[in-house]
Amino acid sequence: MQKNVTSDKSMITRVMTRDGSAMLVVINSTEIVKKAADIHRLSHTMTAVLGRALTATSMMGSLLKDKSHSLTLQLKGDGPGGSVVCVSDYSGNVRGHVQNPQTDLPPNAYGKIDVGGAVGNGNLYVIKDLGLNEPYVGLSPIVSGEIAEDITEYYASSEQTPSVCALGVRVSEQHKCFAAGGFLLQLMPGADESVITKLEDNIRNIKSVSQLIADGFSGDEIAREVLSGIEYDIFDYIDVEYKCTCSREKYEGALLSLGATELSELAQDPRGIETVCHFCNSKYNFSSEELQSMVMYLNNKKQ
Repeated sequence: MQKNVTSDKSMITRVMTRDGSAMLVVINSTEIVKKAADIHRLSHTMTAVLGRALTATSMMGSLLKDKSHSLTLQLKGDGPGGSVVCVSDYSGNVRGHVQNPQTDLPPNAYGKIDVGGAVGNGNLYVIKDLGLNEPYVGLSPIVSGEIAEDITEYYASSEQTPSVCALGVRVSEQHKCFAAGGFLLQLMPGADESVITKLEDNIRNIKSVSQLIADGFSGDEIAREVLSGIEYDIFDYIDVEYKCTCSREKYEGALLSLGATELSELAQDPRGIETVCHFCNSKYNFSSEELQSMVMYLNNKKQ
C-alpha cells in the first residue's frame, strides 16, 4: 500500500514494527516549507531553520491523542536568527514564524546550510495543551542548534523516550525549497534488543532524509530504508499543511483582554489600529469606533 503526496499537500506516514518495538513517523514536508518561505519571505538560511522546525513540530503534533490538543515548539537561542516558534494541531497541520526571517549565513565548515549557527545556544521548549488547567511544558538545552539533535535530546531528557529524529531541507540558489522532510523513530517499552541493533545499523547507513526526498522517495520508501530487515505495518497516512487558525474574532478577543483603560487609549487614534498575525501575515483592522464599542462593552460588564 502506497499513497502519493498531492501537489498542494504534505504527508505523514505512520508505521509500527510488527512486534511493537518501535514506532516511526515519516513526513514529506516540502509543500509546508515552500508556503512558510513564501509567507515570511525567508532567506536561504532561515528557510532551512524554520523548515526543519515546522517539520519536527508537525510530526510531534501527530502523536497527540485528542483533536482538541495542540503542541508548540520554541527554540530560544542566542543566534542571529532569533527565536523560532511553531505550533501543530493533533493532525500535524502546522504554522510557525522566526524572529529574524532575513538572517543569512555562509555555509558551515561542512559546506552545509548553517542552521546551528543561526539558532545558537539556548533552550528548547515543548508546550502541550492537553485541555487541562495548565499546559505541559518540557525543557531541554539546545545541544547543536541543528534541531534534529535537539529534538532527540528533548525526548531523551524530558520524556525519557529513546528517539532518533532526522530532518532536512534542500534550498535552491533562488531560496526555493525543493525537498524537505524528516522522520521520528521512537522505541517502545520493552523493545527487542535485536530490533534496536538493526535500527542502529540502518540509521547509520541511510542517506540523509532530504537526499531521499530529493531523489523522489515516498514516505513508504523512506520507512523501508529505516526499517530494513524488520517486519512492520503502515497504519495510516495523514495529509498535512501549513495552516493558520487566526481570525478577526480571535484578535477581537485579544483586544478585549487588554481591558477598558488600554482600549480607551487605543481608541483615541482616529485611524484605529491594525493587527497582524505572526504566522500568516493576515491583517485585521479595527476602527476607532469599534474600539470605543469594546470599551463600552467592558464597562457595562462591570456594572
